[in-house]
Order: sequence, then C-alpha cells, then structure tokens
Amino acid sequence: MKSRQLKEYGCPPGALKLAQKTIVAAQQSGMKKQALHETVMAVLACPEKHTVDPQFGELAATIVAFLTAQARFEPRPEAAPWRQWGEDLELQAVQQMRTACDLPVTVQGALMPDAHLGYGLPIGGVLATKDTVIPYAVGVDIACRVKMTVMDMPVAALDDNRDALKNALIRETAFGMGAKFKKKRSHGVLDQDWSVSPITQQNKDKAWSQLGTSGSGNHFVEYGELKITGEGLALEPGKYLAILSHSGSRGTGYAVCNHYSKIAMGQHPELPNEMRHLAWLDLDSQEGEEYWNAMNLMGDYASANHHCIHEEMHKSLGTKPILDIENHHNFAWKETHFGEELIVHRKGATPAGEGVLGLIPGTMAHPTYIVRGLGHADSLDSAAHGAGRVMSRTKAKKVIDKKEWGRILKEKGVELLSAGVDEAPGVYKDINEVMQHQSDLVEPLAQFHPKMVRMAKAGERPED
Repeated sequence: MKSRQLKEYGCPPGALKLAQKTIVAAQQSGMKKQALHETVMAVLACPEKHTVDPQFGELAATIVAFLTAQARFEPRPEAAPWRQWGEDLELQAVQQMRTACDLPVTVQGALMPDAHLGYGLPIGGVLATKDTVIPYAVGVDIACRVKMTVMDMPVAALDDNRDALKNALIRETAFGMGAKFKKKRSHGVLDQDWSVSPITQQNKDKAWSQLGTSGSGNHFVEYGELKITGEGLALEPGKYLAILSHSGSRGTGYAVCNHYSKIAMGQHPELPNEMRHLAWLDLDSQEGEEYWNAMNLMGDYASANHHCIHEEMHKSLGTKPILDIENHHNFAWKETHFGEELIVHRKGATPAGEGVLGLIPGTMAHPTYIVRGLGHADSLDSAAHGAGRVMSRTKAKKVIDKKEWGRILKEKGVELLSAGVDEAPGVYKDINEVMQHQSDLVEPLAQFHPKMVRMAKAGERPED
C-alpha cells in the first residue's frame, strides 16, 4: 500500500514509515494480499484492539500514541489577529494563514498580496510567535534573497558592449542543483563557525563547492535598466545599468530545514495533520538554539553567494558598483512589536520597517521595484517579496505558448539566455497590481527593467 492510500485510510503521517515497514514484513512472512489488506484496515480503524498483535502490535501502539497526543491538542482560545493585503488570493493560502493563527504560540499574522500555497505557512505569510521558531515558516530555501548593484557603465552598454556583458553573465554564474565552478569561490563566510549545528558542519564542503552559484526554480541573474524616480538612494534620479540576482542558501539551507523540521514534528505529535508543517522549536532548547544559529549562518552564506556573483561579474567587466542594495526573505528575526520581543517569520515576505530599503521583483518581462518601507504595524513591518505565482509549474508546462512568450520578451527588449517555461511571465501575478495593493506598506523609489536574463535550464528540479 502506498503512502497516499495509508493517509486516506487514516494512518497518521508520523506512523507512515512504520506502517510500510510492517506491511513489507507481513508480505515476506507469507501473508496473503487480501488478508493483509483487511488486517491493515482493521488496525487503522481500531488500533487499540491490536496493540498486542505479534505482527502489527508496534504499529497499532504507535498509532494509538499519535491519536492520544492529537486529542490533547489545544489551539488558542481565539485565533491570533491577522490582516490580509490584496484581493482574490488563493483560498488555500488564506486557509493556511487562518490555521497558522490557531497555533498556541502565535501572537499575530499577516498575509501579503503576492500570497500563494506553501508548506505550513503560505508563501507571502508573516507570522509572529513568542520564544519559538518554526522551520517550515522560514522555508526550505533559508535566507533566499535579492541583490542589486548599479554599475559605473552607461545603459548604452547593453547595445555597445552586449557581447562582453553576455559572456560575463554566462562565465560568472552557474545554475541548478549540481552547479559549481571549476575553481571554488572564496569568502569570509567560510571562516565562521560552521559547528553551530551538526548539519552545517557536515555540509560545509558542499556549501563551499556551491559558493557563488544560483539555484533553479525562480532564481536568476540579469542585467537591466534602472530608472530612479524617488529621493534617498544616494544616486540622482535617472537611468542606470544594473545587475540583479535572486537565490538562497542552496543545498545546505535545504538540509538545515529538512533536519530541524523533522525534529520539530517529532516533538509535537499532538498537532493535527493540517498543522504538521507548523511544528515549532523552543528557542531555549538545544535543537531550537542549533536551528537558530544554523539559520543565521545560512543568512550570511546566502549573502556571500550574491556577493561572489556580483564581485566576479564586476571584476570580469572592469566595473565597480556605485549602489548596492539587498534584502532577504524566508527568514526569522527577533523584533520588538506591541511592546514585546517576538520571532517574526517572513516566508516569502520582505522586511519593510520605516525607512528600510528593499527589492521586490516582478518577472523577466516586468519591473523589479526598489522600495522604502513605511513600517505598518499590522503587517509586522513587512511587504510582498515579488509578483507571486498564479499557476503551478505542471500547468505552466501544459498551457504556456512558447511563441507568445517569445513575442512578449521581444516586445520588452529582453534577451533570455536560459529558463524553463514554468518561469514564463504568464505564471505570475501583475507586479504593478501587487504594488498597488501594498501602497500603505512601501514607497516605490525606482524600477528595474530586465534586459538580459539567465536562469536554470528547462528541466531542472525547482529549488525555490
């Protein structure tokens, strides 16, 4: 029996592996298919009657323990307050936000206008908790971030020096799960303490091999024309050539999330299935401290990845950055809100405290905004992290017209070096509408229009 069938028949997620192991053992002992099926169904229907069964007793006892624990679960007496920005958001994402606000450790939540379905907490979800951190409310790509450097090279270089720009983009970037450079990049992040967690310690060599590379999925590096219209960016209003990158903490960040989310789920068997990915770690526990330190190390590592990308591209082109902006999402911060210190999880949401600069990307055919945060209390000083998907990758591969996609890019003057059809502009919301829905959260200062884009090749497993 497959995991999906076992779930449908009532097997708790935490007992699935044991159930499959028990079934295999029963088959090997010679138990017939019909008898095996009937026995499994009986155990799942009434496990307390089978706890002394020589073959299924362990499974039955485990299920009883899970059901007993879940019966003890007590949500908040009243859901934590939360507010939504944007209209016609995916109903499943909205429900995920409601569910997260029933957690006993939740203090407040917010849902951004780019929200869509995620694991546990929706993408675009913001959740403040007390003295606890939720690995899946941070996400698998810990500290995924966006970085822009403005070049001391005129915009005309997009025509006059196009080959040099393209060669640098191809030579100094690498995309996908196995991406690495022949000569490893170097950065001070490697001199930090990687023994803060057994996972970071085990993966340090892997992290070094991936330093300066980009993931797949929605990760990119691109050139574009930056139009500055507002004040406060240390550059005069006008047009500039800039590099924009989007990526995270690669395989090591994923390993950290995977390890500590499993620990959190094991510590909270009382959580019902719909809350399973919202299991938390107490910050004063060993596991909570390890995760917190590992998460922060992954923040530094993700930043180092972007630093290497931009440094090598500038070095290759003989240019220097005259403006540097970056911010990350998929992270948890210790912040003071409503007079108390809280842990604010931003899963696909941008920090937008008063005066804080940030980047909110559109698509390969639509602008990225440089913004200044307005510090809205109800949003927990947060804003959207991008346009937000409106179409699954599977659906995109079925319905996106490649010729139409190419026509749109040509019309926008965009040269695409590589990308899968599941990253076509049509799979995302209109970034301009997203910005309109959060006019009380951020103030736009500039727009970056992509002109030459590189992403992972079609067929790469998405890592965002």
